[in-house]
Amino acid sequence: MPQPDTTPATTLPQDKELVLKVIPLPSDTNSNGDIFGGWVMSQVDLAGSVLSARVACGRIATVAVNEFVFKQPVRVGDLLSFYSSVLRVGRTSITVQVEVFAERIRAQGQYLKVTEARLSYVAIDEQGRPRPIQPEK
Repeated sequence: MPQPDTTPATTLPQDKELVLKVIPLPSDTNSNGDIFGGWVMSQVDLAGSVLSARVACGRIATVAVNEFVFKQPVRVGDLLSFYSSVLRVGRTSITVQVEVFAERIRAQGQYLKVTEARLSYVAIDEQGRPRPIQPEK
């Protein structure tokens, strides 16, 4: 039986954009019964790509996971909310911050930050080569 969380609930960020919501399933668990970290990482990559693709106005590719911190376990049935913000836009690259908050199934309306990451993406052309990002008009 899972132990209750002792981490105090937090508020959701107001300065980031909600880019993804997902509920992990039993098929996403590791041998301890928590959600497999690789599954969380793939969801974070999807969440990070939302704003990056918007800024790049086209295709992007993940080039680096600069930082990835698991703060709390993710459990089956948690409602995960992924918030993202653009940290930097370079000539061909975009760096984003993604924060993941879990709303536990038995604690509706209370959120815990479970993961945070910083990822870099590069804008690519149809041949998969880096391309310049057009400045905003």
